[in-house]
Amino acid sequence: MTPRLPRGVRLRHDRVRSRWVLLAPERIFEVDDIGVAILQRCDGRSLDQMLEDLSKTFEAPIEAIRGDVVSFLKGFAEKRVLEL
Repeated sequence: MTPRLPRGVRLRHDRVRSRWVLLAPERIFEVDDIGVAILQRCDGRSLDQMLEDLSKTFEAPIEAIRGDVVSFLKGFAEKRVLEL
């Protein structure tokens, strides 16, 4: 699985409100810091590469974060703002 943002969907920092948002056609999603870390890695990396990098960044075992990361990705895929 290689998650990626589809055409027309962007992750942006809203400087006025000092928060991260995922912008999609006619929709906007506020994203927390961990969500941002996951979405920033949707750049052509495989899920395993993402998990390895997140594991190092957050000093957490891959087995401990895999379920949460996959659930997060599937949630945005169901909203059609992420392609798996």
